[in-house]
Amino acid sequence: MIGSTSNKQVKRVVNLRAKAKARREENCYVAEGLRMCRELSPDQVEMLYVTEDFGSVPGNRRWLAGFPHETVSDVVMNYMADTKTPQGVLAVVKQRHYRLEELLPPAGKQIPKTSVPVGKNPPAPACLMILETLQDPGNLGTILRAGEGAGITGLVMNRDTADIYNPKVIRSTMGSILRVPFVYVDDLSAALAQIKSAGVRLFAAHLKGTNNYDQEDYTGNIGFLIGNEAAGLTEETAAMADCYIKIPMAGQVESLNAAVASSVLMFEAARQRRNNSRG
Repeated sequence: MIGSTSNKQVKRVVNLRAKAKARREENCYVAEGLRMCRELSPDQVEMLYVTEDFGSVPGNRRWLAGFPHETVSDVVMNYMADTKTPQGVLAVVKQRHYRLEELLPPAGKQIPKTSVPVGKNPPAPACLMILETLQDPGNLGTILRAGEGAGITGLVMNRDTADIYNPKVIRSTMGSILRVPFVYVDDLSAALAQIKSAGVRLFAAHLKGTNNYDQEDYTGNIGFLIGNEAAGLTEETAAMADCYIKIPMAGQVESLNAAVASSVLMFEAARQRRNNSRG
């Protein structure tokens, strides 16, 4: 059992938890809690750390048999964890990497139903969330989680967006980070040009929007541009949009939180696509 907070493994976990630079250099991140860790496969996990009480539960013990793991004291677990009341299990997880091309529709087209094998559904049209310099980890995690629920096909971010492997993001995704593909791009303008050339129509929630968001068609290959919480989209990025849209406000509210606005747009796209599939 590891019982000292000065142990090298413990220090490494704390470093990975606290520093984005360490996560980038080591290509790993920290995930906490039974629900999140249960979704991990052995090939994704570098090491699991569990308390003695957690490991003594028969069901947990059977699950742990398939993973590399170390037992730590309660004091050490509290020291390593980012949460105030850890559940007794924490994982060092290997990062996943995607390419922008993997998030785009093939050859900029939707595959005709006639070319899809009998009994199988055609691939869904692209629905991308494109984030520019979002800073709040909670917003990023919420967008990813809500995005999975709404059926988005990918998340594109510039390098100034919050680290998706921040512990607060990991927790708020509730496992969606393991299922929704995402990519950081060095040059957002170049990435947007590539996305548009693949046949994806870009929509930006913008003060210059003339149509309400629910008046546009989102059943094809689309992407929503979401800007910084305080400053919104830069002029350069907004200019890449094919269409400006607005979310009408009642009362004295001028705008919505980035995650809330994203959710409104994503679920409107999901609603339209459900109705469209019903014919």
